[in-house]
Amino acid sequence: MNFNVDILETSLRILEKYCLCDHCLGRQFALLARGTDNSTRGFSIKLLLAMIASKLIKENCEERGVYILRILAENGKFSLASEILSRMGVEISKGKPCYICNDILLNLDTYADRIVSLISQYEFSSFLVGSRIPGEIAEREDSLRSEFGLTYGESFKSEFNRELGKLLQSRIGREVDFSSPDLVVIVDFLSDNIEVHPSPLFIYGRYRKLVRGIPQCTWICSSCRGVGCEQCNYTGRKYPTSIEELIAIPVLKFTLGKDVVFHGAGREDVDARMLGTGRPFIVEVKEPKKRFIDLKKLEEEINRWADGKIEVSDLRFSSRSEVKRLKVLSSITQKTYRVLVRFEGEVTEDDLRRVEEFFVGREVRQRTPLRVIKRRADKVRVKTVYFIKAKIVSSNLAEMTIKCQGGLYIKELVSGDNGRTFPSIAEVVGVPAECVELDVIDVSDVV
Repeated sequence: MNFNVDILETSLRILEKYCLCDHCLGRQFALLARGTDNSTRGFSIKLLLAMIASKLIKENCEERGVYILRILAENGKFSLASEILSRMGVEISKGKPCYICNDILLNLDTYADRIVSLISQYEFSSFLVGSRIPGEIAEREDSLRSEFGLTYGESFKSEFNRELGKLLQSRIGREVDFSSPDLVVIVDFLSDNIEVHPSPLFIYGRYRKLVRGIPQCTWICSSCRGVGCEQCNYTGRKYPTSIEELIAIPVLKFTLGKDVVFHGAGREDVDARMLGTGRPFIVEVKEPKKRFIDLKKLEEEINRWADGKIEVSDLRFSSRSEVKRLKVLSSITQKTYRVLVRFEGEVTEDDLRRVEEFFVGREVRQRTPLRVIKRRADKVRVKTVYFIKAKIVSSNLAEMTIKCQGGLYIKELVSGDNGRTFPSIAEVVGVPAECVELDVIDVSDVV
């Protein structure tokens, strides 16, 4: 028996026992003759069997021929076989649903109609279809393959996702993307529900904080934990706004997103300004309905909304991988600060020159500062100070420009933090010192 006859005989034996649509019969041989679809494979097998049946009838083997046609009509859902039998005056029983898929694959247009209606409110360039399949479908198919020794098939889920994706692609004119689609559609057969999951939209930019007293992210009141109390004026917040919020509100307005996650390349203290070219950041917009936004107009709207508190620039579309690089590199990038230092005693030009000379490429060991120990891990960090430039403002006041590695706590570099930072400016001068004003004036690009 040659291989082709074996496929036909096996298929007939399957159809004698189980009702299978073209998709589900063809899928049992999906790994053979790659380049076509399972529906075409199944139809072709049934057509060949119908041709064999017709030949048998013409060669005076009518009983066998009619038997094959009846199997094709009743269990194969093969309309040509039904038509031939009808012309012969042979009655057939009413068709049954497909044993494996329960006719799901014959109703792809219905799913496509529902999906097109649901996704019409979203902007996207690419999509991907997924599904949650009842376990009994896989069980029925596995049982059938075991019974007939079939080893060339693929899964129902793979075919459903692929064929529905192809149908949608032709309907909406968008591309299927397996790596980073803008939209993921999940057909859940368990709940008869269709879920639409827009992928996050990432926007990179730089912000300048022009006033003091604004945290980078929303700061919940520590007394009431956000519920609202007298101490926070019943706002639930320690500070009335944040850089995150000033950027997020216009972003959500433009994208119609559900939420925003703010990713900054480090952060400055609440009482510090962020000047110069600004600090790099990426906003991650959750479930955006609008993706094709004018970033120049968004930039203008953020700056208008911020009303002089912050200013953003250089907006462009970004990615999740860039967020990862931002987080990794933010601690090793170089940052420059302007610091106003007050000493408890008088300082001289010689004192400041000693500080400048001492801190050229100097490693500093910092144990987590006391002021942040409640919200940071208690560990020792080793950071580098590249240089310090200092000038006297008054007898006990100096202005310093400090360039250092990201992650260095500047206030503690000045004071020493009771010995937790070593060495410190106060130690080198020999006079207790504190930072009274701090500005970040440069953050090198990290992505």
